[in-house]
Amino acid sequence: MRTALDSVPRSVLEHVVDVHCHPTDSGMEMTLKVAQEMAIRICAMATRRSDQRLVAALARAHPDKVIPCFGYHPWFAHWIAVETITSKDAHYRTLFLPPSSPPKPEHVSAFDRLLPFLPDPIPLAEVVADLNENLTAFPNAMLGEVGLDRVCRIPYSHPDGPRELSPFTIPLAHQLKVVEAQLDVAVRLRRNVSLHSVKCQQATSELLDRMEAKYPDEWLKISVDLHSCGLSAQGWKAISKRHPNAFLSLSTAINARSPAHKELIAACASDRILVESDFHDIRRSAPYTWHMLRTVAAVKGWAIEDHWDDAAPEDEAQWGAVRRLEENWKAFERGRHRPHAKRRQRRDRAIEEWEDANEDSD
Repeated sequence: MRTALDSVPRSVLEHVVDVHCHPTDSGMEMTLKVAQEMAIRICAMATRRSDQRLVAALARAHPDKVIPCFGYHPWFAHWIAVETITSKDAHYRTLFLPPSSPPKPEHVSAFDRLLPFLPDPIPLAEVVADLNENLTAFPNAMLGEVGLDRVCRIPYSHPDGPRELSPFTIPLAHQLKVVEAQLDVAVRLRRNVSLHSVKCQQATSELLDRMEAKYPDEWLKISVDLHSCGLSAQGWKAISKRHPNAFLSLSTAINARSPAHKELIAACASDRILVESDFHDIRRSAPYTWHMLRTVAAVKGWAIEDHWDDAAPEDEAQWGAVRRLEENWKAFERGRHRPHAKRRQRRDRAIEEWEDANEDSD
C-alpha cells in the first residue's frame, strides 16, 4: 500500500479525507510528527474518557489536518452509568448479572474476576457535559465514535493490555441510552456523527428512525456516517432511502475481510460514499485510505487523478474518484439535507390540512 501511494502527487493527496481513524491510540510523539508531514486530512476519533483530551491536543497542534471527533464508543458504554450510582459493584452487577433471572454459577465467578479490572462508572450527565465542552471548543468537531455493538465482549484486562475475553456483552438497551444521549448533543449543536454499528442492522435502523421522529426539523441539518459499514447492501439501501443525511464509509482494514464489501459499494449512491482507514497508527492512515479509494473507484468505474486541476470539469462524468469523494465529504460536512420527495409531500399535505382547519375555525 505504501508503494502504491508513493507515485501519487501531493497535490492530489491533499484532497483526500480519511473520515475515520484512531491516531491517538498510538504514541502521541510519533502521531504529532507524522501529522505535520502528511498530505491528507483525517477525522480523529475519541472513544473513551482518557482520549478526549488527546484528540483535542492533536487538533490544536494541526488544525489544518485534523478534524477532531469526540464521543464514547459502545465498547466502553458499560463504564457509563445511566442511573444513580450507588456503588461500582451494583452498577456492573445490574448490567452483567441482572436480577431478572438467576445467574449461572460460572457467570458469578466470571463477574468476580472481571470487577477489579473495571473502572469506577461515570455518570451519563458527566459524559454529556464533557461532550458539550469539547464540541463547543472546536466548531468543526464531530461526534464520534459512538454507536451500537451487539457482539463485543468485555476483556479481563485494561483495554490497552492483552485481551482475554469474559462471557459478558453490554446490554443493547444500555448502549441505546448512552448513544441517544450523545446524539441529542449532536443535534442540538448541529454536529455530524461517525456511527459504529456491528451486528445491529435493525437496531441501528430503528435508532435513526427514532432520531428523525424526535427531531423532525433538526435531524436533516446534520450528517451521519455509518463507518466501516457492515450492513448488507439491502440494509444500506433501506436506510439510505429513509435518511437522506446518511452516508457510508468503508475501510480496507475492516470491510475488505468480506467479499460483500464490493456489493455494498456498488449499492451505494455515488454521492453518499466516503473512504476511511479505521486504523490506529497514523502512518497507515494515508495508504489504507488510498487503497479503499482505489477499490471504490474500481467498483464504480471512476478514473483516479494523476494530477490536480483546481477548476473542476463542468461535466461531472469527467470527475475523478478523488474529486468525487471530496465533494461527497463537503456535502457531509455541510449538512442541511433535503427530505425525500414523499416526505416533502407529507409535510405539504399536513400544512395544507392545518391551514384548512384554521380557516374553518376562523
